[in-house]
Amino acid sequence: MESRPYGSTGINLSVVGFGGIVVMDETPADADRYVAEAIDRGVSYFDVAPSYGNAEERLGPALEPFRDRIFLACKTGVRDASGARASLEASLKKLRTDRFDLFQLHAVTTDEDVRTVLGPGGALETLVKAREEGLIRHIGFSAHTEKAALALLDAFAFDSVLFPVNWASWLGAGFGPAVVDAARLKGISVLALKALAVRALGKDEARSRPKAWYIPADNYEDAALGLRFTLSRPGVVAALSPGHADLFRWACDAGDRLEGLSAADEASLAERARALTPVFPIEPK
Repeated sequence: MESRPYGSTGINLSVVGFGGIVVMDETPADADRYVAEAIDRGVSYFDVAPSYGNAEERLGPALEPFRDRIFLACKTGVRDASGARASLEASLKKLRTDRFDLFQLHAVTTDEDVRTVLGPGGALETLVKAREEGLIRHIGFSAHTEKAALALLDAFAFDSVLFPVNWASWLGAGFGPAVVDAARLKGISVLALKALAVRALGKDEARSRPKAWYIPADNYEDAALGLRFTLSRPGVVAALSPGHADLFRWACDAGDRLEGLSAADEASLAERARALTPVFPIEPK
């Protein structure tokens, strides 16, 4: 699988990352099998968070034999320094590791989130100290609103931003270009979410996949096209897979034979996007 540089760190990441939700609620044996399959396919980038149910407990033992071969990213949704420290230490224990390659402020969404994590006693203080201690190597954040992402990019020299880069939201709602452009200008790597998303759930509509709160691609061709769109945006290093094993495999298949996106492909996606309700933007709660 193709890999791309993670900033100027000298680290290369596989263009498809393993989203920890893939192993959430799976048996230990299946979690071991999915991780081993990912390693065999050349996946080097794994990402998880405490909010993903029991994913940390499943991923830790499965990754243990491969720990020195992979780039492990985790997150904290806690906004204050002391709580973030406790979250970090708990995640290290569950994932059976002594350090994270990347640790991220998770799902920063509102103005209050931004003020809290950046302010005195905020979670960013913990991440900076943990980097000094060698518990983490790189600092990042994930965000679901452009306003929050742009504010954080302006406030601190993060190593990466984990952000939705999705064809329907980008082409149908103009969501994403401002953040990707700002990160690229600052030399900050973009890690992408929701590459295989298609549209938002309708009112009272049932999920098509139990681990996806949106409607993802339902065939390989659409999955591959979505991944190609995301990875063709300048500055995007890698895209995290959705939380289902078959979608992860589609992403890997597309990553194995990654092609650029033609003008005709993008025009076709733009036409489709006009008829969809995109997953993003979302209203902060």
